[in-house]
Amino acid sequence: MPVSWKVYILAIISFLVGTSEYIVSGILDRISFAFGVSLASAGQLITIFSLVYAICTPILMALTASMDRRSLILYGLGLFVAANLLSFVLPGYGLFVAARIIMALGAGIVVVTALNIAAKIAREGRQASSIATVVMGFTASLIIGVPLGRMTADAVGWKFIFIGIALLGLIAMLIIYLTIPRIKGDEPIPLPQQLALLKEPKVALGLAISFFWLGGYSIAYTYLSPYLISISGINDSYISGALLIFGIASMVGSKIGGFSADRWGVYPTLFGGMLLHIVMLILLSLVTHTVAGVLAVLLLWSFAAWSTGPTQQYHITTLKPEASGVMLGLNQSVMQLAMAAGAGIGGLAVQQIALSSVTWIGAAGVFLAISVTLILYRLGAVRKTALEHKL
Repeated sequence: MPVSWKVYILAIISFLVGTSEYIVSGILDRISFAFGVSLASAGQLITIFSLVYAICTPILMALTASMDRRSLILYGLGLFVAANLLSFVLPGYGLFVAARIIMALGAGIVVVTALNIAAKIAREGRQASSIATVVMGFTASLIIGVPLGRMTADAVGWKFIFIGIALLGLIAMLIIYLTIPRIKGDEPIPLPQQLALLKEPKVALGLAISFFWLGGYSIAYTYLSPYLISISGINDSYISGALLIFGIASMVGSKIGGFSADRWGVYPTLFGGMLLHIVMLILLSLVTHTVAGVLAVLLLWSFAAWSTGPTQQYHITTLKPEASGVMLGLNQSVMQLAMAAGAGIGGLAVQQIALSSVTWIGAAGVFLAISVTLILYRLGAVRKTALEHKL
């Protein structure tokens, strides 16, 4: 089997794992009703998953650094499958939370190991492209996994989503076993050594962009389904279609964002995408009770938000090219922390202020991302000018 096919298999597995995380956003109202908990409590399922993923994954990967990569990803998938089965069979909110914790542990192992395998099996000079393909598979789960999950929930009930993901996970284990060779593990890189990169201003600022951009996005997106029903006045029967349009626009935005970064540069693409992101979040709070208007704003919001995705992933690798793998790993943890923080802040806003406030607070988060981007851009410009004067 060609190496490129193996990389795409890893990307599809990352998509499956990511879908199990993000699917909660699309069925938040169903989970809230089924367990008899508030929307804010249901939203904390995302916070818990993201925190466990972000904090435990680096530790687990450090402990298993020398393990054969194929065995490790199979163990991670096994844990992931078991957690999805538990999500289906266990009753009550508390046990569902426990299943989500187990799922997050398995998901972190699978995604980071998939990135590691992709780099190891890639041809010389193609390692970064292989890593990017797997990263985009995980990102795509946020883009199209959620609307697909909502449609499944509408058709057969929301709990059946997890039994479906478990079955697909079993198939993935078989495919991995048959197609991925045994791959030697790595020499352990001490976690303090990895975290030492955060002391560098450009690295810290670059990761802060990811945090505020995705955090601002998550504040609004976590509560999108109930927001559309309660605030925008969209009929429940239109939600699946709205999320699908949102997902399609996200994929187009990702493609255009990558093209724009190549053609006009990283910073113009980041500034333009995030500025449009803010405008659309504000407009969403103003356009209500008109399906066409709400869908148009959703389309442009999604397009703008995810034009930033691949651009920022590439941007992160350019800040420390000699440590691009570690940078991508750190960025994954930061993105998970951003999702957790966004869902948590959104939950507080829903409880303490109003559901309608999430778009405004989300816009404020993205504004912070623009501010940090401007600081990093000016820092780079100053260094470039200083270097030119020395020459």
